[in-house]
Amino acid sequence: MVEIAFGVLGPLEVTVAGVAVPLGGRKPRMLLATLLLAPNTTVDVDTLVDVLWPENPPRSAVANIRTYAHSLRAAIGTRVRSRPGGYEIAVEPGELDMTEFEAHARRGSLDAARELWRGRALADLPCCPEWEPTLARLEELRLDVLEKCRLGVPELRGLLAEHPLREELWRQLVLALHGSGRDAEAAQAYAEAARVLATELGTRPGPQLRQAYEEISVFPVCQLPLDVADFTGRAAAVTTIEDLLRGRLPLVVAVTGPPGAGKSTVAVHIGHRMAGEFPDGQLYIDLRQTTDPLAYVLDTLGIPDVYSSHTARAARYRSALARRRMLVVIDNATDIGQITPLLPGSGGCAVIITSRHRMPDLVGAVPVPLGALTDNEARELLARIAGRRIAEEPVQANEILAACGNLPLAIRVAAAKLAARPSVPVRVLADRLRDDRRRLDELTIGSLAVRTSVTDSYERLTPEAARAFRFAGLLGPSWFPGWALAALLDRPNADDVLDSLVDANLLEVAGATPRYRLPEVFRCYAGERITAEPRREIEAAAKRALSGYLGEATHAAMRMPIPFFGLLPRHAVTGGFDGDPVEWFGTERATVLSLLHLAERLGLHTYAWRIPAVYAPYFDLRGEHGEWQRTNEFALRGARAADDPHGTAVVLRNLGQVNLYQDRYTAAENALREAMRLFTRTEDESGVGVSLAGIGTVQRVRGEYGPALASQRRALRIFVRARQPSLEAAARLAVGTVLLAQQRFPLAEKWLTDARRQAVEIGDRHREAHALQRLASLRSRQGEPERALDHLETATDVFEHLGDDHCVAYARQHIGEIYLGNGEHAQAVALLTSSLEAHRRSGDRRSAAEVSQLLDRLQ
Repeated sequence: MVEIAFGVLGPLEVTVAGVAVPLGGRKPRMLLATLLLAPNTTVDVDTLVDVLWPENPPRSAVANIRTYAHSLRAAIGTRVRSRPGGYEIAVEPGELDMTEFEAHARRGSLDAARELWRGRALADLPCCPEWEPTLARLEELRLDVLEKCRLGVPELRGLLAEHPLREELWRQLVLALHGSGRDAEAAQAYAEAARVLATELGTRPGPQLRQAYEEISVFPVCQLPLDVADFTGRAAAVTTIEDLLRGRLPLVVAVTGPPGAGKSTVAVHIGHRMAGEFPDGQLYIDLRQTTDPLAYVLDTLGIPDVYSSHTARAARYRSALARRRMLVVIDNATDIGQITPLLPGSGGCAVIITSRHRMPDLVGAVPVPLGALTDNEARELLARIAGRRIAEEPVQANEILAACGNLPLAIRVAAAKLAARPSVPVRVLADRLRDDRRRLDELTIGSLAVRTSVTDSYERLTPEAARAFRFAGLLGPSWFPGWALAALLDRPNADDVLDSLVDANLLEVAGATPRYRLPEVFRCYAGERITAEPRREIEAAAKRALSGYLGEATHAAMRMPIPFFGLLPRHAVTGGFDGDPVEWFGTERATVLSLLHLAERLGLHTYAWRIPAVYAPYFDLRGEHGEWQRTNEFALRGARAADDPHGTAVVLRNLGQVNLYQDRYTAAENALREAMRLFTRTEDESGVGVSLAGIGTVQRVRGEYGPALASQRRALRIFVRARQPSLEAAARLAVGTVLLAQQRFPLAEKWLTDARRQAVEIGDRHREAHALQRLASLRSRQGEPERALDHLETATDVFEHLGDDHCVAYARQHIGEIYLGNGEHAQAVALLTSSLEAHRRSGDRRSAAEVSQLLDRLQ
């Protein structure tokens, strides 16, 4: 057993045979401590003076040192020795804990080395600079030993209280807490380590500490919301995205579409289906609910948010994902700035982004746009939620879907209402949704509300785009050209706001020459919002759009391929577009009808009659008698409200013509006679002539050939006097037709031939074809079917070229009748069937009845 033992690894201590030796006061003890830190080595007097008297040593310092050395020798014997210029202490092996500790540490006897420490070295004495190198070396060696030992949580916490920058101790604490089942505390310990390192050193945890944390981390993350049980449709989008997710990673898919299109539903549905492809889980970030998404994901992944900059936090997030295979769903993104920090830079992760905004600037992302459901998908979704009643009231169900615009959210709300009221017929909801003004109120149930969804997008628009959205609702549910919105906004063009609305998926766009449309429920929302606009501004905007359409329509009417046997409004503004006027009329007809409703509602009566009147040549050419009738009813109300007798006459003449086509002869004659009276009052001789010609046609159809002939001859004299050759040719044709009905064939042939010759002279191919058609009837009655067929085939070619489907139907009817008379039944059936369908489409009941009788003869 060692007789004497020296201890500096804790309070200074000397024992002899296990008994502590009194060492005297502080200065003798500091002298002994200085010598023990350099055992068996001479320590010069100057060093000892600096240790004992750091400032202002007394003149007796050297003498005092001798005195202290003498007292130490008295206590512990001759171990303290005087040497030239200084003192030393003689220490044998095994006597000094410091040298024993160093020896154990070198040999790897960690527990033996660890047990020698009783606390901080020389803990009972004040520190001095001369000791610092040795004490620091001892402490570092002590910590190295401790870090290699298996320490408990309390001991580790105690050490970290003294040495908070020792990453290895933090690593051991994280693992120790995890090993004892305290994962939450382990994560907190890692977070505290990261905070201390960042605050004190400006660094982040090293690889070994990070690896320890990842060993006890939160993976797999499973954050996806519940998948809907009634997921319906979207087969193409689902297949596309799933194929991408099975391919090359990392991957970013951007699912975009209007509010209520079900983007989040699709993303979550795919996330659940593809969960097996991403073993580290699915991270779900709802940017609408998360104010600091980076902080949220770092917390979710158990990564302490201690980084000084946004860039550093994003980098740490990417580093975590680089070693994982995760699916990240970023829901409800509004701009690329939100998304970029959340995208992985490498590794095996995939990202599905949902946004109401198109993101062409999101480089590398695969766009997957979602729109409304197809009709079949919409019907299936409605049925899956509302049940079998949908099949029992299919017409009303289709009305509901049309009111919802096939938008999934709107359908879900409507279906939920039906499911919640099983005893209420489907037609009740269909009736309620028919009213645009209450539709959004109806499309609300519980937390599901179409209005709320659209509001979120609307309120993110710029003031200019929001105003454009409101005014676009005035253009109705149909496709409209960009210039129409520009006119409403009183701007040279509206490309910028149109682009903004398209990018926000609040406006649909289609066509090489772009045309735009507000989806149905968005149009209702725009209608709600525009009520806040002053009425005078709405009226002014409507006038600009209506004036633009009136000008364009007038320009188109004047360029129609067939001269119109009627009158266009006086002093109408003309436009200047290039292109096919018939195509223009067909393209714009739905928007024009919406604007007519608007004009009537706002009391803009001049436009309410002029636009339908300018559309008359198109309706006449295409045989669109039903729509011609409806728009004329608008026009008549408008002309009378505007107190415009000439306008009223123009509209009544058109109404008379439509009624004539639809075999309402009394109504036709009444309208035409009233028109003639008003034309006479307003001194429009051409109008009188056109009205007379219409009256003559009614009389001819009734078999009143004498009055009919008188009316047509009087109309002809007016047209000759007015020098209107196209109308004159038409009147000659009408006289010949009456004579043909009277079977006055030679005279009829003269008039019809004269009409054809005049039509050829003025280049009126339509009148020429009509003359040929009448001459064909003449030849047929004269027993010359071959000549009749030649005339009819030529006439049919002309009618088809000019796009006059109604006249084509008449020509085919006559050809079929000739084939029938010749016994060529197969050809007759084909032609007569085609003719019958056309007559029914146009509402020509008399001609349809004639063809039906001919077909009956073939039975």
